[in-house]
Amino acid sequence: MSSFGIIKIGTRGSPLAIRQATHVQNRLFALSPELIENYRIQLVPIITSGDKFKNILLSELGGKELFSKEIDQALQEKAIDCAVHSAKDVPTFLQNEIINAAILEREDPRDAFISKSRKKLSQLPDGATVGTTSLRRKSQLLACKKNIEVIPLRGNVQTRIDKINSGIADATFLAVSGLKRLDLQSAATEVLSINTMLPAVGQGALIVSCLKSNGKLYELLKHLNHFESATQVIAERAMLKELNGSCNTPIAGLARISQGKLTLRGLVAKPDGTKIWRCKETGAASDAQLIGEDVGRQLRFAIGEQAIHSLFNKSSSP
Repeated sequence: MSSFGIIKIGTRGSPLAIRQATHVQNRLFALSPELIENYRIQLVPIITSGDKFKNILLSELGGKELFSKEIDQALQEKAIDCAVHSAKDVPTFLQNEIINAAILEREDPRDAFISKSRKKLSQLPDGATVGTTSLRRKSQLLACKKNIEVIPLRGNVQTRIDKINSGIADATFLAVSGLKRLDLQSAATEVLSINTMLPAVGQGALIVSCLKSNGKLYELLKHLNHFESATQVIAERAMLKELNGSCNTPIAGLARISQGKLTLRGLVAKPDGTKIWRCKETGAASDAQLIGEDVGRQLRFAIGEQAIHSLFNKSSSP
């Protein structure tokens, strides 16, 4: 922890990232006085490679870890004390000495469909253009709407909404969680069922990380952990790690808990949507890690090692 009782929270500088880091800051302030009274909390915006190169596909830059690499580097160099990430941007293999200290209560993990004409996804005509650089979204879209043209569309939440309103594309997708955190829910034409669009692993959840060696801060951050959300994300990330997936692979996963049972849905797709592999498994929530690993193995077996190697190396965007 920094000198003079200052806790420096590293974050991306986008409006959504700042809003998310501010939420963590407020949660820390809300802890009991005896835990937090001796500290001041400061946000430290950090420009990441993913933010610098907004007109290039993430896969061409190296994947989603480009939204966390510089922040993790600042953490390792002790320029910051902890970092706030969207869980879906955190690699399954963490850099040395970095530990995920807390996963906050998850916001709605589903995807929203944004259409300038206010037409729902099912109402889009053949030949309509949908802007996205997400292979996960693209593959599931093309699986149900084969005659749609998909074009690249990047930018922060408001930028993508503005691009749709300006006519660059007829529609796009955004995470419901991001819209809600920015008070932009009204921009959504509809919230998509997970049967239509299974979310990204960790979507809607925030991870706060710190150094393993900073035991005092780790113990403080643990108070922010939301057990049910953390259990869900553990299962999803275990599946992703088993698949050895990356930004280049259309992978989706969502875990939900009911009455002590965790149900994990996993999906791998061909980028053009012509083939989708699905797996669902239910077990005790306490076995979240094992359930995730098992779903990942089942998907690998269903696809076949030769096919999965080809699939994971030919995909070209997040």
